[in-house]
Amino acid sequence: MTATTTTPVAAAPVRTLRQPSARLRGWVTRAPLLPALVFMIVVTQLPFVATLAISFFDWNALYPKARHFTGLDNYRQVLTDADLRRSVGTTVLLTAAVVLVSLVLGLALALLLDRRFRGRGVVRTLLIAPFLIVPVAAALLWKHVLYNPEYGLLNGLLHYVGGPQPDWISNTPLLAVEASLVWQWTPFMMLILLAGLQSRDPEQMEAARVDGANDWQVFRHLTLPHLRRYLELGALLGSIYIVQNFDAVFTITSGGLGTANLPYTVYQSFYQAHENGLASAAGVLVVLGSLVIATLALRVVSSLFREEVARS
Repeated sequence: MTATTTTPVAAAPVRTLRQPSARLRGWVTRAPLLPALVFMIVVTQLPFVATLAISFFDWNALYPKARHFTGLDNYRQVLTDADLRRSVGTTVLLTAAVVLVSLVLGLALALLLDRRFRGRGVVRTLLIAPFLIVPVAAALLWKHVLYNPEYGLLNGLLHYVGGPQPDWISNTPLLAVEASLVWQWTPFMMLILLAGLQSRDPEQMEAARVDGANDWQVFRHLTLPHLRRYLELGALLGSIYIVQNFDAVFTITSGGLGTANLPYTVYQSFYQAHENGLASAAGVLVVLGSLVIATLALRVVSSLFREEVARS
């Protein structure tokens, strides 16, 4: 009997699939976001680049062939023009007043809603409603329903008690604009501060109560320091929007009686005086100021997130 010998068959080499690089995986992950990124660049950045380019030209829309490059002359005129400087001062005063009063009222309402009581959900919904109204509609509401000297609600109440019948917009124009903006932005501040109140450590609050601290001591030494970041965030975000506010000034006073802020002055330069270069320079300065405030707001937001992560 002859023994048969079998020769071993060499195993076929196994091909290992090459893993995609981290850079490729990153691009694949970001690919769905590219259309939104392109859309954002086309809608926001390209118009800003065009505005920046126009700001270096002396360009009147009524005389388009007479435009010529002037460098920084438009910016120099914006910073030295008396009306524009006055509008900058009005913008600062309007923003500071609205933000401070809204923060104080928002804090008071947040402390109220932080307590449990019957109907709290309904009250919260009603208090948020002013922030959800279209800004132009809110300004029209204040101008005609409240401020009108003939049929307005304020003069109606004063007539009922035998008081004077002032023309609110003519007598106190800037205060009239500020009141409408405070009414609209107080709910925004209230929501931010209410979120801060509900993120407090309940054990720390309970320990302070056990140690004999009263309501004012708890608010001063625990609640207020905890809300510092939220107050900063509300002030910065409110400043970003109110610095750029145009609706209330245009609707209530049409920029008259010393209420013209910087956005309204840009509107006047562009649509009434047809000075495209000058209006573009003023608009660029508004954007740069808003970017500075937005950068500070983002830092506050990032610090809040870091604190929440550290606490959890």
